[in-house]
Amino acid sequence: MELRALQYFVTVSEELHFGRAAERLHIVQPAVSQQIARLERELGVQLLERTSRSVRLTAAGERVLAAARETLTAAARVRVVAGEEAAPLRIGLASCVTPRFDRAMARLRNSDRPAAPHLVDLPVTARLAAVRDGDLDLALVRGPVAEPGLRVMPSWSEPLHAVLSTDHWAAGRTFLSLLDLDPPGLRLPSRDTDPPLHDAMLAVLPVAPPRPPAGDLVNVLFQVGQDPESWTLMPAEQLAAPLSGRLTHMPLDPPITVVGHVVTSRSTPQTCAASYLAAFSD
Repeated sequence: MELRALQYFVTVSEELHFGRAAERLHIVQPAVSQQIARLERELGVQLLERTSRSVRLTAAGERVLAAARETLTAAARVRVVAGEEAAPLRIGLASCVTPRFDRAMARLRNSDRPAAPHLVDLPVTARLAAVRDGDLDLALVRGPVAEPGLRVMPSWSEPLHAVLSTDHWAAGRTFLSLLDLDPPGLRLPSRDTDPPLHDAMLAVLPVAPPRPPAGDLVNVLFQVGQDPESWTLMPAEQLAAPLSGRLTHMPLDPPITVVGHVVTSRSTPQTCAASYLAAFSD
């Protein structure tokens, strides 16, 4: 039994489509079908039920899938123990490297599955597509994610802060309530820049913002700095870097939080996904 056949089977099981599995594996579809058929012959069981419209796991396939993932994980561990260099870990995130990220890298370096992180700065939509296509091993995303083919794991909770002009009437306060802030003054980036975070912010607002979102975060922060009536929201960890001298930020009371997620492919071995989750968790 070849590890390659197990990898092909796991990929087909995640996609439930031979064509999409072949695309992810960067091979032709007949090669995938041949390997699955050979694996079924070796095991003496039918793993997948195929029709012209669908593919689904049999009861035996469900059992073999769990064992196949464990086997692939064990094989990867053997290569590490044998002395191979740490495997590159491709992580998609925004350009801001936060203390949470530094802490997570220390945890991963000190774990029994050492990895060499390679950071990729991508917009959220491209970040998720890269995980789904196998170009990234994991992505960090704030806010809700509903994408096929991805494992989305809540990992941390992060407060939102109000960001104001230093000329705003509330700039000297130690905290603010959302109800203290004028809804017409709210400026949010366009949803296209970060759909999950945008949706998470809309979900906590007491009223829908009357001003339509526009531009990216840099443009929004510039506008807030120029207008003493304007304000916006940002996750606290994104505010670790200094803001422009025309801006200030403060926590909200009562606190309002956004959930951060670690996102991997569904074909990522469970033990690997669990180690990523533990590394970035609070």
